[in-house]
Amino acid sequence: MDWLERTATLRQWTQGGARAPHKPLLFLYALSRFQQDGDGELVYSAVEEDLKQLLAEYGPPNKTTPAYPFHHLVSDGVWEVRTNRGPGSPGSAVRELRAAGASGRLAPELRAALRREPSLLGRMAHVLLDLHFPPSLHGELCEAIGLELEPAESGRLSSVQRQRDRRMREQVLTAYEYQCAFCGYDGRIGAVPVGLEAAHVRWWAFGGPDDVDNGLCLCSLHHKLFDRGVLGVGDGHRILVSQHFVGRSPVAREHVIALAGRPLIGPQRGVRPVAKAHRSWHTSQVFRGTPRPGADLPRARPQEGTHTRPRLSPRTPTG
Repeated sequence: MDWLERTATLRQWTQGGARAPHKPLLFLYALSRFQQDGDGELVYSAVEEDLKQLLAEYGPPNKTTPAYPFHHLVSDGVWEVRTNRGPGSPGSAVRELRAAGASGRLAPELRAALRREPSLLGRMAHVLLDLHFPPSLHGELCEAIGLELEPAESGRLSSVQRQRDRRMREQVLTAYEYQCAFCGYDGRIGAVPVGLEAAHVRWWAFGGPDDVDNGLCLCSLHHKLFDRGVLGVGDGHRILVSQHFVGRSPVAREHVIALAGRPLIGPQRGVRPVAKAHRSWHTSQVFRGTPRPGADLPRARPQEGTHTRPRLSPRTPTG
């Protein structure tokens, strides 16, 4: 049985590019627990809060429940559920899972395969991470669930996954003249830029193309906040800052909250700015909550390919 192939083809609800990482998150959590205790079961009532937190942190902005993947992952052949009455899931309702004392763990055949070939666990985890989350979140997601992976472990499947275009980073950084589109950071060591990254607006894992109009040059901080839904890009290519973000220090207010409503910096003339379809996807699938109001700024939309310069005068944080 090809466990990598099965991992890469989990059946998920899909509609209009919507994110549904419920099963991958439960699967990653189960792999982590297997790594810690190969024979342990996950009692739903005991792990429900952990799974809720994972979905809140790394799932889509809309509210959801871990009961759905706990029940439905069984159909993919990698998971089993049993209750006080014996094998089988009682359903996807939270009350039923709690009342029946439902517990789950990796399927017996998969547990046996992981014992025979310990490196398989890391390869499966990498497939789940690559297919469902941007690279900027891989490390912290593994840390959140206690999953330890070797950097050299690879689970990429050329027959299943698209190949990334390695030229995109250079193309995006060039388009934005090697400065962060949010804050203007442009640090270098000699001739080499440091702390600058090419961010996909529509995540590559969800069909986002390796095109300049789906990219932003961002500093490491703002790339992470962009992928976590703290920051976004709205109409007129202006920066969105989530009202859910809380930062009381002057640094947090200056580097995050004060960005609300500011225009993006770049791209340079002749380069297409972020396409509306990609901005809309990020706003609906990644950005969290309601945007903070920005200072009164002109509402004119930047022309295609114009290079918008940052304001030179200081801005007052807007809450």
